[in-house]
Amino acid sequence: MTIALDHVFICCEPGGPEAEALRGIGLLEGTSNVHPGQGTANRRFFFRGGFIELLWVHDPEEANSGLTSPTRLWPRWMNRKNGVCPFGVAFGPLGSETPAPPFHAWTYRPTYLPANKQILFAQGTTLAEPELFYLAWPNPQSSSEAQRRDHPNGMLRLETASIGLPPGVSLSAPSLAVQSAGLLNFHTADRYEVVLSFSGTDDSVFDLRPSLPLLLSTARSAA
Repeated sequence: MTIALDHVFICCEPGGPEAEALRGIGLLEGTSNVHPGQGTANRRFFFRGGFIELLWVHDPEEANSGLTSPTRLWPRWMNRKNGVCPFGVAFGPLGSETPAPPFHAWTYRPTYLPANKQILFAQGTTLAEPELFYLAWPNPQSSSEAQRRDHPNGMLRLETASIGLPPGVSLSAPSLAVQSAGLLNFHTADRYEVVLSFSGTDDSVFDLRPSLPLLLSTARSAA
């Protein structure tokens, strides 16, 4: 496959105090970012492939600017506890080629990225589903190689993600497309949740609810 899961973001409280739940299960925290012009900031946990991002809005004016408002980061973050899906899922190409994503998209060019890099947001998703977007430059995962990626709990590589949606939420065409392409799974849950599967050095399961709507499982790998 030439396109892979790159990362999952979870909307969180300002400052990302929920990161302590991840640190508490033996994950080492990587570098954080502030996104100038977008009004968001994050805390991140990297793996040999992919990462988890805890994301919050620190500047509502920037998040509601003409440039950023189409991303719906503000309403997704602001209403994360009021029926809106608090997740986003990013995909990216593997290697030097940049194939088209499996969904119709609009182009977002945030000021914090170089001019030759752009993010493609899926057209047609609803706020009841995760935001879907594509990092449209070669091998975006290579930028995480300097991060702390070998964790005390043995988690190695982010392999799959499944988004739990409440009963009655219908999948849009982009969501159906990424599911059909084998890039993302969906399941029915009582509340919004993310289930992430990893390769690792041991078999383990971590349920971080209610601190985070996140479940992680690791299967022993020879890697």
